[in-house]
Amino acid sequence: MTTASGERPVIVLIGPMGAGKTSIGRRVAKALGVPFVDTDAAVVRDHGPIEALFEAHGEAHFRSLEREAVASAVATAERDGGVIALGGGAVLHAETQHDLAGHQVVLLTVPPERIASRIRGTNRPLLQADDPIARWTEVYEQRRPLYERLATTTFDTSVGPLQGVVDEIVTWVRATDQTAKEQV
Repeated sequence: MTTASGERPVIVLIGPMGAGKTSIGRRVAKALGVPFVDTDAAVVRDHGPIEALFEAHGEAHFRSLEREAVASAVATAERDGGVIALGGGAVLHAETQHDLAGHQVVLLTVPPERIASRIRGTNRPLLQADDPIARWTEVYEQRRPLYERLATTTFDTSVGPLQGVVDEIVTWVRATDQTAKEQV
């Protein structure tokens, strides 16, 4: 798929932990015929498990590695097209926010009452608390205004089959591309 200018699209998925960014992103990329990058997976591939990075070096170090992964993924997608799934906190970095400008940014949401089954038994460092659901809700509410400001569109992942959300996003991307072509 190409955009109105003949370039391949750059779609960035953002949202809270457990919203389905990786699962949905992989399928959207396949449907659009573009590469897929999960920035958390890139950090793990290059530096080891996120939990170990947090434990050994702290969150600031992890965020620095995450920023590098995001910058690399965005640069590659700008050249080749692609779908990028960002870790939930990647949008906290000002340079990442800048990188997202001009791209199709999809916010995936899920309400707290639906998240329990998705994060049960998680080893996510920010959810290591007595009440992981309360901690998830706290983190999400802190980030929510930023997610909403950066997003071009929003899709709820809490109901229906995963493929339904994928299809909705692909339809949105194609409609957005068609609108851009008509304006050229």
